[in-house]
Order: sequence, then structure tokens, then C-alpha cells
Amino acid sequence: MSRRVNITRLLDRGTFNDRVIHQLGWSMAFSAGALNAGGFLAVHRYTSHVSGVVSSMADHFALGELRLALSALLMLLSFMAGAMHSTWLIIWARRQRLRGGYGVSIMEEAFLLLLFGLLGAGLSLHKGLLTPPTVLLLCFIMGMHNTVVTKLSRGLLRTTHMTGIATDIGIELSKLLYLDRAGPGRGQRVQANHAKLKLYLLILVAFFAGGVVGALGFKHLGYGFSLPLASGLFLLGLRPVWYDVRLRLRLWQQQGWAVKDNS
Repeated sequence: MSRRVNITRLLDRGTFNDRVIHQLGWSMAFSAGALNAGGFLAVHRYTSHVSGVVSSMADHFALGELRLALSALLMLLSFMAGAMHSTWLIIWARRQRLRGGYGVSIMEEAFLLLLFGLLGAGLSLHKGLLTPPTVLLLCFIMGMHNTVVTKLSRGLLRTTHMTGIATDIGIELSKLLYLDRAGPGRGQRVQANHAKLKLYLLILVAFFAGGVVGALGFKHLGYGFSLPLASGLFLLGLRPVWYDVRLRLRLWQQQGWAVKDNS
């Protein structure tokens, strides 16, 4: 796999190289791990574990615990709403001929994470009839978080769900260790995709490392640890957004010069 194979395209139909996707993948996985593990200490729920949420909803429903089942349903709907909102932002950016739609989504996620940090302590003391608002807000953020890399990689990467990543690692390891005795006329040889295996391992390690950092951060700083996490996300989304800002300013300047030349 060459270094500049195009996995996806920018929102203005340009190309997006592997290196950028890889950097975005592991950095988003790190922050997702921090949010997931740290969020568990803060709100006592793993908000990115949708499989667990759906399973718990089924269990509670079967046991007649309708209030808890409805609570899990709200978590699921909040995650889906976050994914819908992030997708809408990316589509809107594409229609506006912008490159930074994913950057806008990441920056908005950073502001929502700040809101989680500012309001979390107070809201957690007044748990509502169903699910605490902090849990729903974090589920919404995680839905946005997972959507960005999923959209840009055309579904090849996930940054909040390690089940798929672990499955892909197992598939590539099986290919790597398979003793291929295929001779002429017996079909294609079994070959592992080393670049893909390396990326999946990097994402898994980044998610774990982020979880350790997030757990320690929320343990010692509480909701205040949302500030450095939000700052990291903000800086991650700032580069593509700033590119769009500079591009638009340059275009407006050129249009202004054209008007002056014609007058």
C-alpha cells in the first residue's frame, strides 16, 4: 500500500491522503478513550458502548424494569442524534463548498464537552426521572465523535467502538499467520494488509492510552478535566476550519480587486 493511496475525498472533491486519515484516526481514538473511561468515572456509564446499551435495554424490558429500559433507549437516541448532527454539518459544508466540515463538527464537539464540564457537576446532583442530562449529553458527543472519522474513511475506521477494530486486527493477523500452500491454479495467495494492521493496532493502543489518561484525569480533576480534552479537540478541528477561512478571505479580496478594476 503506497503512502499516498487515496482512501477518501475532501468535501470539495479533492483528495485526502492516508497520512491525514491515520493521524485523525489515532488522535480521535485517543480522545474517545479518554471520554469513555473518564466519563464512566464521572457519570458511571460507558457512553460509547452502544451494544451494551441495547443489551441492557432488552434485559430491563424483559424484567419489567421499564424505567431503566427507557433510560437506555434515551442513551441510544442521544448517540444517534449526535451522529445525525455531525453528518448534517459535514453535508452542509459540502454544499457550501468547504473543506472543513469535519473540523466544524470537531470544534462544536469541543464546545459541547466544555458544556459537559461546566454543567456536569451541578447536573449530576439533580438526576432527573430518567437519565441524568450529563449522560445524554456525553452520548450525543460520542455519536458526533465516531461519525467524523467514519464519514471521512467511508466506514473503514471507527474511533469509539473497539469491537470492530479488534475484529479487523484478528482478520489481518489470521492472514499474516496463515500458512499459504496455494500452488499454481489454486487461487490467489493469502496476504495480510500490513498497513491496515498497523493502523488498527495504533488505534486500539491509542484508545487504551486515552482511557488511562481520561480515567486518571477525571479521578483527580473531576469535570475540570473536560477543559484539556476540549482544548485538544478544538485544536484538532481548527486547522481545516482556518484553511476555509483563509480561502474565503482570499476569494473576497480577489472579488474586491476585480470590482475596483472594473470601476
